[in-house]
Amino acid sequence: MTSYDRPTSDVDPQGTDASAESPPQEGADGRQVTEAALFEAFGGVRGMVETVVPGLLFVAIFTVNKDLHSSAIAALAVSLVLAAVRLVRKDTVKHAFSGVFGVAFGVVFAMMTGNAKDFYLPGMLYTLGLALAYLITTLAGVPLIGLMLGPVFKENLSWRTRNPGRKKAYAKASWAWGLILLAKCAILFPLYWWADTTQLGWVLIALKIPPFLLAVYLTWVFLVKAPPPIDVFAEMEAKEKAEQEAEERRRTERQALDQAAGDLYGDVGPEAATEPPADRPRGRARHRR
Repeated sequence: MTSYDRPTSDVDPQGTDASAESPPQEGADGRQVTEAALFEAFGGVRGMVETVVPGLLFVAIFTVNKDLHSSAIAALAVSLVLAAVRLVRKDTVKHAFSGVFGVAFGVVFAMMTGNAKDFYLPGMLYTLGLALAYLITTLAGVPLIGLMLGPVFKENLSWRTRNPGRKKAYAKASWAWGLILLAKCAILFPLYWWADTTQLGWVLIALKIPPFLLAVYLTWVFLVKAPPPIDVFAEMEAKEKAEQEAEERRRTERQALDQAAGDLYGDVGPEAATEPPADRPRGRARHRR
């Protein structure tokens, strides 16, 4: 268990129950935070465009001239241009590069087999694997959506042990993603065997955005109703600040004690002050008198 998901004590210093479930993220602030996090995680409108355009260009060109090479080169070229634009503008490139790699795998696979339909096969296999990952991780108690969005919400893995309501919301969202993607695969894989390249391509393009938007919307619904995330980064900063303040107090106290000892004993020091004066009569001498 990491410091990010370590359970807190049952009762906080004010006497409230820290293990109780936090209230849902009600109001405009909670909705805006959730919307911003989902927009960042899934790329927003621009990310969807970068996902759709290469495949759309491939199927459009192939529909016209039935030439695999020109269609594949055009799709790869436009994906590289989209990634280059992000690099020039110093934007986040993860969505653009994921598109480049996806298109590149499709191009290589189609070129190797000579079958234009194989341009879509790597992406379809990725979708199937992702659907299974959502379902399996949810059954294992670590829903994939939580692993993806935890860092975005600055909660990391704290939802696993410290925020049960949020873990439940992540599980619901992961189930939604897994089942939606499985339904998409149930449509596409039969078409891969029965339909021709253009039919498969246009259906795949049509199924790019709607299932994605549905899954994102359901994730938003579940998370808005869930308890707010625990900002573990803020907790770590507060802990470090408290430790620094405690160390500063100890240093100040030591300096104050040293100053008080110096004022009390003067230059002779505390060891010299404990010795009896040289001219003080000893106990036996007083008895002899």
